[in-house]
Amino acid sequence: MAYDRRLFLKSAGAAAAGSLIWSVSSCGGAGQKTGSADSTVTAESISTPPSIPEFGLQLYSVRDIIGSDPKGVLKQIADLGYKKVESYQGDKGIFWGLSPKDFKTYMDELGMTIVSSHADTTKDMEKMAAEAAEAGLTYLLQPYIGPQKTIDEWKKRADEFNKRGEICKKAGVKFGYHNHDYSFKPLDGQIPQEILLDNTDKSLVVFELDLMWIEVPKVDTSAHIKKYAGRYELCHIKDFVREPKIESTDLGKGLVDYASLLKIASDNGITQFIVEQEDYPGPVMQSISNDADYMKKFVFKG
Repeated sequence: MAYDRRLFLKSAGAAAAGSLIWSVSSCGGAGQKTGSADSTVTAESISTPPSIPEFGLQLYSVRDIIGSDPKGVLKQIADLGYKKVESYQGDKGIFWGLSPKDFKTYMDELGMTIVSSHADTTKDMEKMAAEAAEAGLTYLLQPYIGPQKTIDEWKKRADEFNKRGEICKKAGVKFGYHNHDYSFKPLDGQIPQEILLDNTDKSLVVFELDLMWIEVPKVDTSAHIKKYAGRYELCHIKDFVREPKIESTDLGKGLVDYASLLKIASDNGITQFIVEQEDYPGPVMQSISNDADYMKKFVFKG
């Protein structure tokens, strides 16, 4: 199904990489420059740089290695400076073979928090929400649903999200949706993402804005965030290039102007800043280290 396609779409060759555990001490720093196709911006060059309290990592970023040693990989992530994680529903479940309580305990030992998880929320919603609450998650998020063919289908998805939001609210967690580029491609003169935003109850449904997948279709990201201030509580931070094809790259090596976007995001209600890496220029943990170094420039140190 579509959800599995999203989760494992880049898993080919994972067997060869599955045993790789990178030495943290050998990881280098990321480049300092970030920008867009039309400009070059650095965190130091703008008058009021963004300031965020801390940043996390979506565990899909380490999908090729986490399955063989979940605790070891999580320890490396913590050592790099990530304070939060967002999980996803892999073949060992959201908690990687551990119970919700044991996963939370290990996060506490590492000085980290599991703030959210992507999951197929079309099944076992009550059980999933209860386990998420037990593990201390704030958010349970529906990721890939695929492009819908009509406006009415998008409105039906919004109705479904409201119902899932009610279930999550009763369990003490928040339900949300994570976009891809198809959510921002016009359909009959309307933007599907805005249909979801306009037809969901803000007390039941939150949104996680993927800052790469809104930039890829060349949407005015700043204007969209400001228009829907308060509806987005989380964001995915990943950079990308367009040539020779559209793919993600290490933060600061692509086209996204994060020095500006992170400030706009934090000024308009986004509180959770989650790094995600879908493609890698080199070894997995090298990219994860580079991304951490890049993000540390934006962390409030007061």
